[in-house]
Amino acid sequence: MDAAVSPRPPALAWVALGVVYVLWGSTYLGNRLIIADVPPLFAGGARFLVGGSLLALVVLAVAGRSAFRMTRRQLATMALSGLLLPAWGNGLVTLAQQKVASGLAALLIAAVPLYIVVLRALTGDRPRPATLAGVAVGVAGLAILVLAGPSGGSGGVQGSAWWGPWLVLLAGLGWATGTFATTRLPVPANPFALAAGQMFVGGAILMTVSLASGDRLDIGSVSVVAWWAWAYMAVVVSLAAFGAYAFALASLPVSTVATYAYVNPVIAVLLGVLVVNERFSAVQLVGGGVVLVAVVLVIAAERPRKRRGELAPSGT
Repeated sequence: MDAAVSPRPPALAWVALGVVYVLWGSTYLGNRLIIADVPPLFAGGARFLVGGSLLALVVLAVAGRSAFRMTRRQLATMALSGLLLPAWGNGLVTLAQQKVASGLAALLIAAVPLYIVVLRALTGDRPRPATLAGVAVGVAGLAILVLAGPSGGSGGVQGSAWWGPWLVLLAGLGWATGTFATTRLPVPANPFALAAGQMFVGGAILMTVSLASGDRLDIGSVSVVAWWAWAYMAVVVSLAAFGAYAFALASLPVSTVATYAYVNPVIAVLLGVLVVNERFSAVQLVGGGVVLVAVVLVIAAERPRKRRGELAPSGT
């Protein structure tokens, strides 16, 4: 893929990558602002139903109905990835953010590229020694983050709990597994149609679970800030971020685009500190730094391989 990219990509491609950095990095803060007033699963379900529907309308307008023609196997892949990506991945992150700071959640989700290396190894694709070294460093960083314990101001909207970071790690496993599966199973030819279907399936699952568990939306108690954050997540992030990612991936080396995996957490931490006054202990910052170093090592080690789908978006 890298070889097919122009040696002088247009400036617009770099702008698109910057959009991915900021928008995906901001999703953790957006979640935190929304779930202060809206049940987490309900918020996620509504976001993805709206975002998926809007993206589907755009695809229909641009590419026509043919973009949604799928075989049964392609449809099954779309449904499976909809379960694993928006429902499992984003859904569990949103639940965890009740007890985990948005910046800390982003640092933990940065482990997704490390998960994918492990999945490759389990399916017979032997990673390079440098890649495995990066994974080992990442595991050490994650251990520091999980075992450091909460510090003043580092909790979620409803305090801190020991299981919060573990739930984020479980969410990352779902996201990595879903992305890995889409690189090994038949998928629709139009990636935007696939994304629309994934969001719609994931949104339907989240909304069903939310309503079945007794969640109800009290419109009168939802603040203006939460409404704006929800609209931002449903419309701007779901449409603009994915489009920018697709454009950047088509115009820049995949190894360059993959840098979102360690830039997004930095954006999330900065926004959490500046907007909602999140605070982190020195140990947590060290752990987060170790995780980001590990992701850099893995991306650098994998750069010559030009394989499809080795790194996964972690903030749609």
